[in-house]
Amino acid sequence: MQTIFGRFSQISIATAALLGVTAGLHAQNFPITPAQKATANQVAQAGVPLSELAPNAPDNYTVKRGDTLWAISGIFLKSPWRWPELWGMNLQDISNPHRIYPGQQLYLDKTGGRAVLRTQQASSSEGPPSDTIRVSPRTRYETLADTSIPALSPNAIEPFLAEAIIVDGAAFARAPRIVAAQEGRVLLSRGDRAYARGEYVGGVPTGKPLSDAKGQPLDYRVYRDATALKDPTTNEILGYEAQYIGKAELMRGESVAQVTGKDGKAQTEIVPATIDITATKEEMRIGDRLAPEPPRELVGYVPHAPATPITGQIVSIYGNAVASASENQVVVINRGARDGLERGHVMAILKDGERLADKTDSARPQIKLPNERNGLMMVFRTFDRLSYALVLQITDGVKVGDRFSNPN
Repeated sequence: MQTIFGRFSQISIATAALLGVTAGLHAQNFPITPAQKATANQVAQAGVPLSELAPNAPDNYTVKRGDTLWAISGIFLKSPWRWPELWGMNLQDISNPHRIYPGQQLYLDKTGGRAVLRTQQASSSEGPPSDTIRVSPRTRYETLADTSIPALSPNAIEPFLAEAIIVDGAAFARAPRIVAAQEGRVLLSRGDRAYARGEYVGGVPTGKPLSDAKGQPLDYRVYRDATALKDPTTNEILGYEAQYIGKAELMRGESVAQVTGKDGKAQTEIVPATIDITATKEEMRIGDRLAPEPPRELVGYVPHAPATPITGQIVSIYGNAVASASENQVVVINRGARDGLERGHVMAILKDGERLADKTDSARPQIKLPNERNGLMMVFRTFDRLSYALVLQITDGVKVGDRFSNPN
């Protein structure tokens, strides 16, 4: 007789600790925030000082497919994260700074010593008076699908949203795992079949088994090696980062079978769940952990500076055997939600000043040069004490231990 475990109504706390939030950058389906609206209204009253414009800010610009709000803001302003001020230059024409479409014309009016951005060219007061009324055609944009340009390039962040995950060490140790492969295989790749069990510690089940009953998850991500992430200064463990290695599909749930042993007595045998490997970043092996594939969530990113001072350090560079991070790479920082960090916060990366002896002083005292700004990064995913950030601009490589602070 074989007994199949039924579906359970909710994921256990231990497994839930492994779940990340998968996000996309496709649709900008959220309104302008009250703070951004207030900033925009304030700027719209008087425009922006010319000193705040980028040195080569053009008089006009046509939005193209492939543009991002970050890139366009950088064309007009010195600080791209300040685009609520940029779009606030004319709220009548640009009512929502998250919805800018390809084909729109942006005009920069710099009369009166202030800068105002418009979607129609300002009329000129030069020339003799005339009763002629000049009418300019305007395009009305309507779309069945959301074709507005994103805040940042989707390709820059989306892969890391599916991979990066901070876990609780104890929860990861008892998470569902691969226990065997066909024909004694050691390494598994796409298309291979393997076997897995649900949560247990020391052979004792601590949670629900893997089940293919209706309503239960069938798609899983596979992780390995929960590596401790330590604070560069205090050496305190802030969390554990699990290494993403691929995906698997549950084909058949766990079960138990009643069999007769050699001594003639009834015994219970564990029959592990059957999984098929559907995607691999690198080959899997026995002991790799499973976490249910979370539902896809469409999230928009609005880069902005924190309202309060936040400082910290780079904890690690995401990826194997990476000594330093460059543009469009991901870093882990030692500040999280409890420190006030949130999705979209832009931070300035600081290069640690060199320590050396002052050769001009006969006593040769040790001096430390000031920290210099090295680039910008944007937080795109936060946990309690750690966050993931994307390096947006960089002058020199980013290393573990480098500091960061507010950008302004």
